[in-house]
Amino acid sequence: MSETPLIEVSRLSRSYFGEGTETKALQNVSLRITTGQYVSIMGASGSGKSTLLHLLGLLDRPTGGTYLLKGQDTSQLTDEQLATTRNEELGFVFQSFHLLPRASVLQNVMLPLHYSSVPQSEHEERATGVLKSVHMDHRLHHRPDQLSGGEKQRTAIARALVNNPPILFADEPTGNLDSKTGETVMDVLDTLHSQGRTIIVITHDSHAAARAEHTFRLHDGKLMDTETREAHNHE
Repeated sequence: MSETPLIEVSRLSRSYFGEGTETKALQNVSLRITTGQYVSIMGASGSGKSTLLHLLGLLDRPTGGTYLLKGQDTSQLTDEQLATTRNEELGFVFQSFHLLPRASVLQNVMLPLHYSSVPQSEHEERATGVLKSVHMDHRLHHRPDQLSGGEKQRTAIARALVNNPPILFADEPTGNLDSKTGETVMDVLDTLHSQGRTIIVITHDSHAAARAEHTFRLHDGKLMDTETREAHNHE
């Protein structure tokens, strides 16, 4: 008996309507992602990859098709259930970090815990633990403007992990980083994957995409092809 895919989308579409015109950002995309897979979604700017991320991350609803998350039809979820699922099941890392400028590294990472069922007495310990796992425990009380780009991204990864979500989305995680720093950030994602987490990287960078076991390529809102490879070990 085959296991239920973690993510299964069928003929997923998203159109935007304005001034009497329809813009098809995503058209009839079907794909499956299993637990523990490391997947990259590649495409040029405007290919629909960010639209797909927003749909998979439950940040937006499709205009057509179905999206099953752990076998559950996400179209049946209320806004409150969607918010809970996002906070408990999904972690997000963005190109522009989205850190609160006046908050310390520790405070930034603790933020998602305020919306979780984790007792407040455990927040600091939990946040410190994930910061240690991404080698940021020496910067707990620094503010974002005192960090390098790579340190900001590692802080953002720690924040995405603090609720221990099974799925981590990374949207152009190396986009604002030089190549050496970007490699370091991708090393962190490799490690998280080796620990059993499902990683979904949205990127236009072929080097970043090549680290994944499976690559989906989008062009003009359509899934063009997929590529599977042995997982790379970057020693």
